[in-house]
Amino acid sequence: MAQDSTTTVTSPAPARRGLPLLLGANLAANLGDGIAKVAFPLLAATVTRDPVLIAGLSAAQFLPWLLLAVLAGAMLDRVDRRKAIVLANTARAAAIGGMTVLVLTDSASIWLIYLGALVVGVAEVVADSAANVLIPSVVDQSGLSGANSKLQATEIVGQTFAGGPLGSLTFAVFAAFPFLLTSASFAIGAALLLALAGSFRPQRSAAAAGEERPAATLRSDLADGMRWLIRDPVMWRLVVAAGGLALTSELAQAQLVLYALEDLSLTEAAFGVFGLVGGLGGLGGAALASRLVDRFRGRYVLAGSMAAAGTAFMAMGFSAQPVVSAVLFGLFAGAVVVANVLLATTRHRLVPADLLGRVLGVWRTVVWGMLPVGALLGGLLTTVLGSTSATFAFSGACQIALGGVTIVAVLTLDRHLRHA
Repeated sequence: MAQDSTTTVTSPAPARRGLPLLLGANLAANLGDGIAKVAFPLLAATVTRDPVLIAGLSAAQFLPWLLLAVLAGAMLDRVDRRKAIVLANTARAAAIGGMTVLVLTDSASIWLIYLGALVVGVAEVVADSAANVLIPSVVDQSGLSGANSKLQATEIVGQTFAGGPLGSLTFAVFAAFPFLLTSASFAIGAALLLALAGSFRPQRSAAAAGEERPAATLRSDLADGMRWLIRDPVMWRLVVAAGGLALTSELAQAQLVLYALEDLSLTEAAFGVFGLVGGLGGLGGAALASRLVDRFRGRYVLAGSMAAAGTAFMAMGFSAQPVVSAVLFGLFAGAVVVANVLLATTRHRLVPADLLGRVLGVWRTVVWGMLPVGALLGGLLTTVLGSTSATFAFSGACQIALGGVTIVAVLTLDRHLRHA
């Protein structure tokens, strides 16, 4: 398909300033995410221990990716991406502030918890997508894998390494405490990007007659992104592979709080420490990811990461030792980070800059849209199998099989990357 050249991305802020500010804002926002993603299920667990209702909370958090990611991606090809992050983080700070009031007044029913998670998830779609598509604007092509590794590292440090333990420990002090911290973290994330100078809005160049092309509607923009992705022989297969990984891993991930509290008999505070070990594994994956991506063939890195993640989850299904399970969870986290860095770098290298927001929107609709589906299926699976450990074993087996299919499905990936 011939690419239309009616849009370009302007990013006058120098990379040496733009990337640190973006990473700092992303770290603050992910700290808020990490605290919230522990505090929400812990709060829900004080209301119910029904595995389906607990899984439903995870589904509510990720449902906006299924419903809104394509639209958000199209809008990010039309608006200033920096301002989009600022507005989304401000909205998340306000929503979590409201949640804090509900907790303080002991008014948080399971349905209000769902609603709070859903509102925060809507803003997360915008903020996370915008941060991802900003990367090529603040680094050059040679720095993409390193920048994506650093972006993943901020997510791991914020969400798992710091946010998880902080969320569980502060929840143990009093239930509203982690929600207060979450609101403050999102506010800091918004404030940091206010210091990033320049315009990061994709600019539409004038037509020959000096007028904007009339076909440049939101609907046509969405169609362009979808059409480009479908016609690329490798990218759509990567979308399917990434969606499969999201679905199969979330079968167990959504049950993690019950696995820790019931199968491993951990306390609420210890649950955060369990997540901390996962964060260490994720940081290890982020440290290795750019080297693996730049040195080895992409399809082997991707399939190997899936197989390693699956092996870890399968072993967790047969482990009753908290320390062993925590180490295995760290292996899973590291493997997923490596896969995510490869996929993000591949997108940045292969997708034209003017289509990046739309293609990412379609990508995340499929991939992140699988998370609520996997979460609900995981809850039902645990009910049928009788334990979260069995769900982890099943999830791991599915991921291992997916890795084997992927290595065959993306045979031409490396050739595409060489010609990018």
